[in-house]
Amino acid sequence: MKNNEKPTLIIMAAGMGSRYGGLKQVDKITDAGEIILDFSLYDAMMAGFDRVIFVIKEEHRQLFKELVDERAGKYMEIQYAYQKLDDIPKGEKIPEGREKPWGTAHAVLACRHLIKGPFAVINADDYYGPGGFIDLYDYLIEHKDGEKYSYCMVGYKLENTVTENGHVARGICDIDERGYLEKVTERTKIMRKDQGISYTEDDGDTWIKLSENTIVSMNFWGFSHSMMKELKKGLPEFFETTVKENPLKGEYYLPAAADRLIQEGKARVKVLTSHDRWYGVTYKEDKEDVKNALEAMKDKGMYPDKLWK
Repeated sequence: MKNNEKPTLIIMAAGMGSRYGGLKQVDKITDAGEIILDFSLYDAMMAGFDRVIFVIKEEHRQLFKELVDERAGKYMEIQYAYQKLDDIPKGEKIPEGREKPWGTAHAVLACRHLIKGPFAVINADDYYGPGGFIDLYDYLIEHKDGEKYSYCMVGYKLENTVTENGHVARGICDIDERGYLEKVTERTKIMRKDQGISYTEDDGDTWIKLSENTIVSMNFWGFSHSMMKELKKGLPEFFETTVKENPLKGEYYLPAAADRLIQEGKARVKVLTSHDRWYGVTYKEDKEDVKNALEAMKDKGMYPDKLWK
């Protein structure tokens, strides 16, 4: 297989953790000084990925060079793409007062000049577990576009993704009988309640229970190269609609872009269900829970005492 046909991993790391407070993507979390990102890189490498593109802010380049290039970079090819506010369609202008990045679909587009084959996308500050990387890599190797684009997504059981420390936002997946994604519905306030895991749409006046086995999207996607073309094609319309309606905060979302292609009949997305537990530091209080979980995995032999020698 040619190198440009092997799947590349895109890691979105340009966002700041507003609720957590600070650049949580590079917060050391284990006794050996590793960050959550190290575990995703290790799992990706073991699954077969040997090329990674980080989408970052340009001012964070030196920080990531120290944390990534000098550790995982000894074993994987590392490249960087910068998500810039002025990377917009010709003729458009940045709205006065706009500081917020343009969203996850725009972050992926920042890699368009570096990608020639299939690619996977993850968040920098999430722990996904090894199983999803294996399944997604194998899917991208084995499946090509046919009459429809052939994409995939790693889904997680809801019970394996919620924190004890507050509410979370999750994409609730509707899946057909063949295991393909029909749609993703964003629920922005999900949390554990006495009745079980529930969501609210009216700021807590009423809560609707969800099954713990509900499959949710955690922004773990696999695409053929066709997605780059579609994201680029959709950017001008995003500016014509979303940006005009919400100039300071409107975002171009990757799940929404994928969903649109599904609804238009242009793509199908296979849902690869992971049985691993997802971990993330949404709140400061989550850090100790994630640290304990990762150290326990090391103790069980799932990971070496030090990921990068």
